[in-house]
Amino acid sequence: MKLADILQNIQYSVIGGDLSTEIKHIAIDSRFVRKNTLFICIKGLKTDGHKFIEDAAAAGAAAILTEGELPGPGHLADAGTSVPPARRGSLRSPVMLRTADTRRAAAICAANFYGRPSENFRLIGVTGTNGKTSTTYFLEEILCTVGHKVGVIGTVDTRIGREHVNVAFATSTTPDPLELQQILAAMRDAQADDVVMEVTSHALALSKVEGIGFELGVFTNLTQDHLDFHGTMENYREAKARFFKMCQTGVFNADDEASEYFIKNSGCSALLYGIDNENKRGLDVAASNVEFFAQGVKFDVRTKQGDIERVSVPIPGRFTVYNALAAICAAQAKGISMSAVKTALGRMAGVPGRIQSVPNDLGISVIVDYAHTPDSLENILKSVREFTAGRLITVFGCGGDRDRTKRAVMGAIAGRYSDYCVITSDNPRTEDPVSIIEEIEPGVSETGCAYEKLPERKAAIEQAICLARRGDSVVIAGKGHENYQIFKECTVHFDDSEEALDTLSRKREA
Repeated sequence: MKLADILQNIQYSVIGGDLSTEIKHIAIDSRFVRKNTLFICIKGLKTDGHKFIEDAAAAGAAAILTEGELPGPGHLADAGTSVPPARRGSLRSPVMLRTADTRRAAAICAANFYGRPSENFRLIGVTGTNGKTSTTYFLEEILCTVGHKVGVIGTVDTRIGREHVNVAFATSTTPDPLELQQILAAMRDAQADDVVMEVTSHALALSKVEGIGFELGVFTNLTQDHLDFHGTMENYREAKARFFKMCQTGVFNADDEASEYFIKNSGCSALLYGIDNENKRGLDVAASNVEFFAQGVKFDVRTKQGDIERVSVPIPGRFTVYNALAAICAAQAKGISMSAVKTALGRMAGVPGRIQSVPNDLGISVIVDYAHTPDSLENILKSVREFTAGRLITVFGCGGDRDRTKRAVMGAIAGRYSDYCVITSDNPRTEDPVSIIEEIEPGVSETGCAYEKLPERKAAIEQAICLARRGDSVVIAGKGHENYQIFKECTVHFDDSEEALDTLSRKREA
């Protein structure tokens, strides 16, 4: 592909070189540069791509895009001297380019390079602090019910038509631009009708989805999270607000005050959903007569397409009602019949790591959940408390290198709703696990809830289940579907569900 074609819709200046240069690869990491590569220099959170310009040139980069001041191409004429002599003669000085924002440019270049794949199907994005993954699963089930071929990109995995897509270098919930466009191209080639993807605040702040148009954008909620990255809740909210400027229609949770801000600042058409009460009018989708059970939820739905009586979703918790309403509202925007919606929601099998029950015959409810924010932890504990006849025992921790201000807050929430807490490690990353636990402890202590501290997560899960008796519930919160644990020195295999099953098996045999 010609360099000039890849640079469409980007403002840039040419420092030196020929725009007709052929490009076969794009890289934002100099280690992946090879011959005929466009290397885009990004000022990252840990390092600056501009430091590796000469390495990229030496590896055969055909063009280099920067947002900093650069010397002329002659400066790099000898970059090939670090390359083995057999290859040195084949290298030429790269085309040198400059733009104002290489992060944004990388996303648009990637879209151009892969032929703007998102224009070939209907794209739905889901953003919010909690509920993104569950809402994408609900939407997938609804769309599949009416015969659509659906792609999904999110925290748990990436799949097309229910088939898992192996992404070699998956980096986060919303993949980096090159990876994302490669995935979208695969979904185009597989002839997907719709693609549903989670869109995180990090992705928005880092311009990962620039140059992509969304048919629908869905907002779940906004509560404290990621302040280690955004700094303030205002910055966090602003990052989310950027998303709805990319959407034709926004689907908003009317029960979250951030929705009003997003609607005012987006310019997109707005649809509202919420749980009905006397003070709310004008909702496009509203739930009423909500009932909560250990096995799920039931509620009536009023929509502008007609009412649905006793929608049943076999996943417990108030948050399930909100996630279902978000999906119903999006389905209404797409013209899907409410009878199909009711059928789809009624056969939901659950979401991996989201209020996931670990089977056993001991009369103990063991729940694994991804809850790792104050709001999500409170939601899961309140939901489990509603169907727990005995004690509620909670195993939880907080991730290292993340927002420290939420640690004591989460401790207080766990103590408030639990009868006993086991404070343990989550993903400590570069931090000392014991130090993280010590920051959580004051929150639990102030509630008067009994607790103990076990830094080793395996031991914490074992202890909680061993303490549990028939009628009790054990919630293992924080990691959900994750099958690993990240330490400073290494990443090891660790799966909460596997550990819980193993302990339950040994307890039954004891």
